Amino acid sequence: MPVLLADLANPVHQSAIVEMLDMYCRDEFGDGKPLSDFARANLIPGLVRHGGARVFLAYDDQRPVGLALCLMAFSSFRAKPLLNIHDIAVAPESRGKGVGQQLLAAVEQHARSQGCCKVTLEVRSDNARAMAAYRRAGFHSTEPETWFWSQRLD
Repeated sequence: MPVLLADLANPVHQSAIVEMLDMYCRDEFGDGKPLSDFARANLIPGLVRHGGARVFLAYDDQRPVGLALCLMAFSSFRAKPLLNIHDIAVAPESRGKGVGQQLLAAVEQHARSQGCCKVTLEVRSDNARAMAAYRRAGFHSTEPETWFWSQRLD
């Protein structure tokens, strides 16, 4: 199953990114509802404006079945770039077939090619399946454990 770094200027890739993110939003570990019209219209332009977006798409034949939406960041302690996996999703019918592992391997390979010191991600405490997949790919919780907090501004 090929995994490619999406071209945010390619309409086919743009559509695949939006559709895969919509699928993820509808999932129990997403919001459980469709991607908003605002997000659908502004996702790609926003990623382009961000400038540090790296989106990986996994395909089964010509059909997108996986997505890893990543954002470049910077480690102040190590003075090197890092790559954060912001969203990762695999179509329900493709789960358990190694798609997630292929996406994670592609992300790691890209991060190494960019001189990143680490790849980071957040995972819900009730998503045991994702945690198991991340452990298989070499991820682990931080010591001491780091918690992801947020403050909604909208």
